[in-house]
Amino acid sequence: MSTNKYFPDIKKITFEGPETDNPLAFTHYDEKRVVAGKTMKDHFRFAVAYWHSFCNENSDPFGVGTRDFPWNKSLDPLENAKFRVEAAFEFITKLGIPYYCFHDRDLAPEGKTITESEKNLSQLVALAKEHQKETGVKLLWGTANLFSHTRYMNGAATNPDFDVVCHAAAQVKAALDATVELGGENYVFWGGREGYMHLFNTDMKRELDHMGAFLRAARDYGRKIGFEGVYLIEPKPMEPSKHQYDFDAATVIGFLHEQDLLEDFKLNIEANHATLASHTFAHDVQVAAQAGLLGSIDANRGDYQNGWDTDYFPTNLYDAAEVMIILLEHGGLEPGGFNFDAKIRRNSTDPEDLFVAHIGGMDTFARGLLIADEIVKNSDYQNIRYGRYSSFDDGDGKNFEDGKLTLEELRNLAIRKGEPQKRSGKQELLENLINRHIR
Repeated sequence: MSTNKYFPDIKKITFEGPETDNPLAFTHYDEKRVVAGKTMKDHFRFAVAYWHSFCNENSDPFGVGTRDFPWNKSLDPLENAKFRVEAAFEFITKLGIPYYCFHDRDLAPEGKTITESEKNLSQLVALAKEHQKETGVKLLWGTANLFSHTRYMNGAATNPDFDVVCHAAAQVKAALDATVELGGENYVFWGGREGYMHLFNTDMKRELDHMGAFLRAARDYGRKIGFEGVYLIEPKPMEPSKHQYDFDAATVIGFLHEQDLLEDFKLNIEANHATLASHTFAHDVQVAAQAGLLGSIDANRGDYQNGWDTDYFPTNLYDAAEVMIILLEHGGLEPGGFNFDAKIRRNSTDPEDLFVAHIGGMDTFARGLLIADEIVKNSDYQNIRYGRYSSFDDGDGKNFEDGKLTLEELRNLAIRKGEPQKRSGKQELLENLINRHIR
């Protein structure tokens, strides 16, 4: 079943080390190298995003696609979907990535009826399962595209029309069936149009309650059919909706509390979505991690000069190092991973460009891991950072943390202690410290 017909000029990508000038080789990602007690392969659990890599033709609102897909050989969309599976697994195995992720409509075309759509997806799931068995590639997570079809223009689970909610449920049921059949380790909900354009025509509370009811129904169905993995919600503040209900990590966590979904759900943090919410990538990762709800990561980056979801491949070492410090402190991602929800640029049209982009992203995070491990082990970073809070480690500060001091007692302590000394936050020192380790 293995093929060499879609990327015939590309050989298996290998680790050649920092001195190589081969663009089709890893400089820092050595999957067998052990860092902080785990191999790089286990730290990252990298995944290829099926939609951007094999479905996105590099079109934009101003022009048609620029990529030529050799797997689009037929006038029948279902046949092309089968060729696309072959191409995807050839790419993934040559790159040496252990996982992939998909939306239902990426894997199989939508039919004219729900039944036909389910049949199409079932055929492609069977084919993907054969390829998984042959190659050892696994499914990190599956999801349903509840935003592209015109029926979802006013939302899916939050749509004011109950008939649309039913269609969304049918689609999620089929996607969960597919995820379980393929051994998916997680299932993602991204509310691409779960939000509003204007409050004048929106009952926000009712829509949020409907989304909670929808997620509980999906959770229960998944558990019934044997899905033992983690359900993930992916925050995003806007685009396509003006305001989306999964705005950022903190908003999603509040929603999960309110809807009593914390036991089964965690967060899938995307870098570009965090920056669209006016946060850093590390901020949303930290918020999710400290709540014990960091499930997985969509690895990409935005463009600070563009106010939309550009989905560049990640190449920023500072961002990578900062995030990897957080992951080292919080125990990593498993059963999640790093999914490259990123796309090559419109003027990147050669088949090798897709390989080069993924290699760069993998090397960036590998270098970030090495930098983070060095900072955590061999610098004063943690002492400086956490030392700022040493006054809460014992005595009255500890009593305050433990809830043992009243407001009156705090006031009396302020009088007795007098004006506090100024204490530097050492921001520049820490920034320079991290920069010194970026080599």
